[in-house]
Amino acid sequence: MAHIVIIGAGVAGVPAAYELRSKIGKNHRITVVNNREHFEFTPSNPWVGVGWRSNEQIIVPLRKPLSRRDIDFMSSPLVEIDPVGNGLKLADGTSLEYDFLIIATGPSLAFDAIPGLGPMQGYTQSVCTVDHASQAYDEYQKLLQNPGPVVIGAAQGASCFGPAIEYVMIVDRDLCKRKLRHKVPMTYVTSEPYVGHLGLGGVGDTKGILEAEMRMRHIRWICNASIDHVEQGVMHVHEHDSSGAIIKQHQLPFSYSMILPSFRGIDPLMNIEGLVNPKGFVTIDQYQRNTTFTNIYSAGVCVAIPPVEVTPVPTGTPKTGYMIESMVGAITHNIALELSGKSPDETGTWNAVCLADLGNTAIAFAALPQIPPRNVTWARKGKWAHIAKIGFEKYFMRKIRTGNTDPVYEHYVMKMLGIVRLADKSG
Repeated sequence: MAHIVIIGAGVAGVPAAYELRSKIGKNHRITVVNNREHFEFTPSNPWVGVGWRSNEQIIVPLRKPLSRRDIDFMSSPLVEIDPVGNGLKLADGTSLEYDFLIIATGPSLAFDAIPGLGPMQGYTQSVCTVDHASQAYDEYQKLLQNPGPVVIGAAQGASCFGPAIEYVMIVDRDLCKRKLRHKVPMTYVTSEPYVGHLGLGGVGDTKGILEAEMRMRHIRWICNASIDHVEQGVMHVHEHDSSGAIIKQHQLPFSYSMILPSFRGIDPLMNIEGLVNPKGFVTIDQYQRNTTFTNIYSAGVCVAIPPVEVTPVPTGTPKTGYMIESMVGAITHNIALELSGKSPDETGTWNAVCLADLGNTAIAFAALPQIPPRNVTWARKGKWAHIAKIGFEKYFMRKIRTGNTDPVYEHYVMKMLGIVRLADKSG
């Protein structure tokens, strides 16, 4: 009997556990390790940040659904990985040995890279976790009581721009509904070379679509921006030219701010030679496995992927939902092959298919593959995409609760996009 351990219970870890159980049967042991008792649907965090969702609506306690699939669950933070000895240690003192390890931890949030950034020791909010989004909502209530300037965006080195775009649009929409928008000047600050770059070099006309949305909503933007430091109520921002030289310095007053930070690997992964790169992200081959420790696989945001292109201010490449799903599918297929004595042969497609909510509308885009040059580059905006995002949230949450092994993005999002593209062609 082999023991497969999965570290992390997010959009990569939990589906990986379900799919593995389906593919390898009950003759092998599967253990999921997570630093909390529940699954969080992170794509809904921007809604939590304005009170359109509660914490309870986007979390799923994991013990029951995992136990129904004969999957062990341990809720304790990871402390140490020993890839040579095939073992790991948890904060509660537990030691585990594994035959195969899947690292799906997600990232560590590098708020400390910029003085004054972040919801704990700094002056800005975050929607990276449900707890952060809930705190952002509490601070948002203070803005509603005493309206003033808002600054939202993504810091230098960030690789996840979608939630920042979503949040600035959702806040705009919520303020309009409350008849407070006219009292709140809004600025979007981003390390992207242009709005709609998204860390992907743009997808179709994301630049035109999102810039038009910002103009219509009277949201000012500063691109090629690096945040020098943040003080109480003031953000100090450098604006750079195409060569990276500083051309302007901004002092942005704010009553409320949400800034996405850059990511790095979690502390227990840092500096493990052969396993991670200098930033702590797991290095993998085309089969999603580490090239040094070949019984270790990895999926999700913790995987090392080079930037799509060099930008004046550093930007990373996002790991989108469809991409993560393809990583998980490759991993579970390849582990099943190895357990049967065969060699891995499955590779992830690494396509980007996304729904970004804009409050009262949304943008859907597809980049196939995610890293250019591409076979398909497509983007559309419409109310249908807003409705589709809501439907997708319900669909994915049901998957986690029930243990469904269907590939959600392929069955739901790709089908939806296929229908829309067919309508485009037919006029």
